[in-house]
Amino acid sequence: MSSRAPRRGLEWYVARRYLSSKGGSRLFSFITWIALGGVTVGVSALVVVIGVMSGMQEDLLGKILESSPHVLVQQAGGSLRMDNWEEVADRVRKVEGVVAVAPWLLSSVTVMRGDYSQSADMFGVALDPGGPTVTEMETQIQEGVLDLGPTASGLPPVVMGNRLAARLRMLTGDTLTLIAYENTKYDLMGMPTPATRPYEFTGTFTTGMYDYDIKNIYVPIEAAQEQLGILQGDRVGGLGVRIFDPNEAGRVSDSIQAALGYPEFVSTSWSVTNRALFSALELEKLAMYLILTLIVVVAAFNIVSTLVMVVVDRTREIGILKSMGMTDRMILRVFMIQGLSIGVIGTTAGAILGLVAAWVLDTFEIIKIPAEVYFVENLPVSIHAADIGMIVGVSFLIALLATIYPALQASQLQPVRAIRHE
Repeated sequence: MSSRAPRRGLEWYVARRYLSSKGGSRLFSFITWIALGGVTVGVSALVVVIGVMSGMQEDLLGKILESSPHVLVQQAGGSLRMDNWEEVADRVRKVEGVVAVAPWLLSSVTVMRGDYSQSADMFGVALDPGGPTVTEMETQIQEGVLDLGPTASGLPPVVMGNRLAARLRMLTGDTLTLIAYENTKYDLMGMPTPATRPYEFTGTFTTGMYDYDIKNIYVPIEAAQEQLGILQGDRVGGLGVRIFDPNEAGRVSDSIQAALGYPEFVSTSWSVTNRALFSALELEKLAMYLILTLIVVVAAFNIVSTLVMVVVDRTREIGILKSMGMTDRMILRVFMIQGLSIGVIGTTAGAILGLVAAWVLDTFEIIKIPAEVYFVENLPVSIHAADIGMIVGVSFLIALLATIYPALQASQLQPVRAIRHE
């Protein structure tokens, strides 16, 4: 035990001396700084980019689930309408994991305001679902934050996204017309006459999702049923379901499907509805991770070149150390310590720098992006311990692999030839 401790201390001492400049300064040599900088830049870039990609996914998911149910239940058939929805809702409520069930109705309409018209998605929501609400949007309607109550004019109320309202120049109390084509009728001449109905504008909402804020409008479900001609049969578009854990939506959706039976009913979770979008984000995240990992790999070549130069420059000293009793394994450890020291210090500095940069980006929202392209207006950042651990672990592994060749070359030097080296 007593002989090993000094030997290990000697290995650390020699490794530290070889990392420093020739003059014996405590500072690292210039080439060591280059290797350190490469690792630091690569790791910090990985932390920031992976944090941004995770933030984009979480922000987008939060905004989608704010307006969309965790699970959608529809009745199969050409009309895409559900009969006897209350009986179906009672069956869905019995499924384990279900928190709330409420009817919904969706129809593509045209919004007319004066001479201007624009297509929109009209959502009919239940003002009294008889239990907890299904989405945050419906919660705001229930709490009166979004006003879908009785209007002064007696017309049905409508609320719309802030971007759509700004484009139409709507003010509270204004009247607009919604044109629905599902309930189109034909006159004696065979000319189609779509169902039109005036509504009173009662307010706006903001989700932060450009597509939602420019297209979505909400009306009481009874008003939508009447305009679409399905009020008499109390038919709805389907049922929205809220569950305890959104991440379990797939499993609960399968349970609902089993309880209702296929093919009469179709149960779809949010993960299936938005699969293409989130699969693309995951693929982009993986691609960015692999691309930026190449920066760390390039930095690893700097570590290799640094250690090779040290071996060449210190060949005579290595021969002297081996002739004085240092074994091949001790020389191997000396150079392994050098490479790993560069990797550990560079990785630690890069992780800290990346975390600070991510915090600044997330706190001060420095970078603005076009919402109509990326769905969000600011660059969101979300840091996860698992992502940081993966980045740090990969960086350490790359640094370790980079030390193997130079360390083996140094340990295999013959003392006599090394001493004679010029």
